[in-house]
Amino acid sequence: MNRPNLQLSLQSVSLIVGFMVWVLISSLMPIINEEIHLTAGQMSLVTAIPVILGSVLRVPIGFYTNRFGARTIFMISFVILLFPVFYMSIAKSFTDLIISGLFLGVGGATFSIGVTSLPKYYPKEKHGLVNGIYAVGNAGTAISTFFAPMLAKSYGWENTVRFYLVLLLAFIVINFFIGDRKEKKVKVSMVAQIKSVYRNQTLWFLSFFYFITFGAFVAFTVYLPNFLASHFSLDPVDAGIRTAGFIVLATLLRPLGGWLADKFNPYVILMIIFLGTSISGVILSFSPTIGLYTFGTLSVAVFVGIGNGTVFKLVPLHFSKQAGIVNGIVSAMGGLGGFFPPIVLTTVFNLTGHYAIGFMALSEFALVSFVIVIYMYYQDRLSIEGRIIEGAAEGIMVTNKHGVIRNVNPAFTRITGFKEEEVRGKTPSVLKSGKHDETFYQDMWEIMREKGYWEGEIWNKRKNGEIYPGWLTISQLNNSKGQPQYYVGMMSDISQVKK
Repeated sequence: MNRPNLQLSLQSVSLIVGFMVWVLISSLMPIINEEIHLTAGQMSLVTAIPVILGSVLRVPIGFYTNRFGARTIFMISFVILLFPVFYMSIAKSFTDLIISGLFLGVGGATFSIGVTSLPKYYPKEKHGLVNGIYAVGNAGTAISTFFAPMLAKSYGWENTVRFYLVLLLAFIVINFFIGDRKEKKVKVSMVAQIKSVYRNQTLWFLSFFYFITFGAFVAFTVYLPNFLASHFSLDPVDAGIRTAGFIVLATLLRPLGGWLADKFNPYVILMIIFLGTSISGVILSFSPTIGLYTFGTLSVAVFVGIGNGTVFKLVPLHFSKQAGIVNGIVSAMGGLGGFFPPIVLTTVFNLTGHYAIGFMALSEFALVSFVIVIYMYYQDRLSIEGRIIEGAAEGIMVTNKHGVIRNVNPAFTRITGFKEEEVRGKTPSVLKSGKHDETFYQDMWEIMREKGYWEGEIWNKRKNGEIYPGWLTISQLNNSKGQPQYYVGMMSDISQVKK
């Protein structure tokens, strides 16, 4: 494969272009509305529409990036975008804007290209940082939001849109010559990949997390320009500058989220992220002034920016063999997360006259995510502990307080010859060799009751009838009331030592 750092730079800049096109309508909406008069509901729909295709297409684009490579998929995406960009430049009605906006969504779908392609070039311990750097391409939304209104003031919004045709043509050529022709390809059918992951709860938890973090980023990106202009009576250029500030802050913090996830436990980071987002939603619910609203919005930018980078560290960590399809599904859910809030906020405002309930919904969704992350954190710990037990060299046997075997590890089978299904539900007496009298076992349990553990040499019998010497340690595990709940026995074969 060709020069990882060059591909990281090329794909990141290509993503900038894709996202510049994706938010073209929302960036210019306050100015377009001066010529094509729309209701508040129509404006919300027009700005949200590009999110639909930008979300749905992320699944196939992630899959086909694995099959054909980033170079080919970026070029095809940019060729397709030429048509809706041109159509938008001649739009005269609400319908024209809806049609062009829908297909501008291809620009948002390009996100799946890099998060699928770039991990192939770097070791796992750098995936979080690499995906975070690539996602700086989100800055394309800030560039359009900041510069498009300024250009429109000087050249008209129609000519401003046509400038993007030149930009797309340039990057089709750049990807053709610099894109990696030798990128590693993965040729597994989409159906096979979907079947291998769709039952995995981790996939849907990560999708929900990204629905909140990236969804909030997209929603604020497309909604803020018009919201600030209409609700706080700001000039369209001023509203664009403020929105660009939100985008830049969230985007620049995304690599930090990836780096933190590489260095620390990503679940702990996500707990902080969602708790902070929940508090930010509450602040936005009670923000009558532009100052307090700005603080709440920027705090959302901080938390969702770091959160976006953290979530995508977890994707290749859990799904290294299905990265293309899983990246597509997770990022698609994130995009859809940006479609609903603008419509919900407008609907809530029309019904109640304020936005508090809409912003409170963000707080509640983030709080639900916080609870799910806690669950995943402890599940992950149990999984690690389980793998440690599975990989232990000593035989491990777990019984309940009545001495009935609940679980054994592979080393137990190797030492005794008994498989788990053969001993589960029975007592450790299946291992009795007959070389110890009842006094031996009575003394063992007397010490256990006094000290909470017992260790010593013991003669056991294997499944094949062979008697062998072993070293056994039994530990008593108590419940919260201090009463015995489980007993864990660790055994090893000391036949060679005895010889």
